[in-house]
Amino acid sequence: MLFVFGILFAYLCGTVPFGILLTRLFGRGDLRKVGSGNIGATNVLRVGGLRMAALEWLLDMFKAVVAVWVGGLIGGPVFAAWCGFATVFGHCFPVWLRFHGGKGVSCLFGVLLAINPILFVVCGITWLVVALTFGYSSLGAIVTFFMAMVLGFALGGGVGIAVLATCALCLVKHNENIGRLIGGTESKIVWKWKK
Repeated sequence: MLFVFGILFAYLCGTVPFGILLTRLFGRGDLRKVGSGNIGATNVLRVGGLRMAALEWLLDMFKAVVAVWVGGLIGGPVFAAWCGFATVFGHCFPVWLRFHGGKGVSCLFGVLLAINPILFVVCGITWLVVALTFGYSSLGAIVTFFMAMVLGFALGGGVGIAVLATCALCLVKHNENIGRLIGGTESKIVWKWKK
């Protein structure tokens, strides 16, 4: 029962829609009806600026860190990594929003931070370099997913498999972005401090 609680707690942590809550709090309307309609940090950046997007990113990371930490207390590092997967799953498919959530990038970074800070730093630098060089947040995320998949296995089989599953989930959620990148229609990042 304790393990069931851990997974359920992790999923529910993931379902907290900080992007929607922040944009409503700051009078930016319903995030699902503006910009791209996505509830993640990239759309928050479009409608609320860099400061709001950074806050949303940190809050999404925080909920993942909490879930992984609780999972570690319950069942050790491998179970903690699977709690990380459950958190990202909850972010992508929140029951409160009829399972229409974000794409999991900020949550994934929270999972990586909680599992291994070095992995977090390497993947964070990867995302920054790709996103700043090419101007596409989604491209930075996709490259980061593959980087995390490869490096995750250095942490051990059980943890590596959980990281692989989490990155694969995020990759599936980016299928439309991949199509737009191939077609040359993906939107570039507009770096504005505030709007």
